[in-house]
Amino acid sequence: MTKIFRKKSNLFLAVVIFPTLLSILYFGIFASDVYISESRFVVKAPKQAASDGVGLLLQSAGFNNANDEVFASADYILSRTALQQLNKDGAVTAAYTHPNISIFDRFNPLGLNGSFEKLFKYYNQRVHVTADARSAISTLVVRAYSSEDAYKLNSRLLELAEEMVNRLNTRGRDDLIRYATAEVEQAKKQSRTASLALAAYRNQEGVVDPQQQAALQLQMVSKLQDELITVKSQLIQLRAFTPQNPQIPVLEKRAGILGTEIYEQAGRVAGGNKSLAATAVEYQRLQLENGFAERQLAGAMASLQEAQNEARRKQVYVERIVNPNRPDSALEPRRLRGIFATFVVGMIAWGILSLLIAGIREHQS
Repeated sequence: MTKIFRKKSNLFLAVVIFPTLLSILYFGIFASDVYISESRFVVKAPKQAASDGVGLLLQSAGFNNANDEVFASADYILSRTALQQLNKDGAVTAAYTHPNISIFDRFNPLGLNGSFEKLFKYYNQRVHVTADARSAISTLVVRAYSSEDAYKLNSRLLELAEEMVNRLNTRGRDDLIRYATAEVEQAKKQSRTASLALAAYRNQEGVVDPQQQAALQLQMVSKLQDELITVKSQLIQLRAFTPQNPQIPVLEKRAGILGTEIYEQAGRVAGGNKSLAATAVEYQRLQLENGFAERQLAGAMASLQEAQNEARRKQVYVERIVNPNRPDSALEPRRLRGIFATFVVGMIAWGILSLLIAGIREHQS
């Protein structure tokens, strides 16, 4: 019985008393005070109605919805790039390697391995960002071992997040204007090519507008036909009443000339590869391409103007809802809570181990 009691006492000492004493020692002497600085911010974008194709293009470029930038800013704060910028002047290293910090909490306390990857892992344990998808509000929490360090690191991280959003904003605007400018240049080339092709065809075929020229040509044929009818009528009358009239040969020659002219003029309108009808087909195609190129150029210039107007406005920006606070007292560690938690966990572990040992002995017996 005494032997069993001793074993239980040893187990109680090992599982409950010893960890609790270590916890009292750590929280009472070694654990450094932790100061917490908290800030809240939101990435906002002005809401604009997309009334035309250009507006839809701007929305697709990400200018009317800042949700992507919200998560991007949160990821950036916890990135290696942000740590490099934050520690450019040694602010992070100085804040977490101060001699007043406990050896258990200090970064690289023995000075053996102070690599950037170790610092990055340490940094991610003391900087936290949470982003609410519904409200788009991000909360930045920085833990440090002095009030001033916690406040400075939090403020600087907010500035870096805003700089990152501004870079994204600027790049998006530049890309949009560059794309719109390239579209205008391409449309100018196409319009110039179409205009030159139409002008070259006019010079080659000797026509300005085949449709209008055909209409004028048909009017001329109609007048010649009227004149031919008049001459033929006069011939019929002269042959009937004065067969020996000397005007009859003149009128007959006149009628022949008119007939030949009518045939030639009608042939210019239709009837051959060089006719206006044949010319009009290619002319209409070139004119259609020229009109399409001009409309495309007008649309591209309108898109460029809209893109420039959007570029003049700041699309996405960081707005601070709660500025970083300068804590006046340490919120962590919760010393009594830590000691009590260690004791409770030890008691639970001791009870479970006692039951297991008792069951094993009963089974063996």
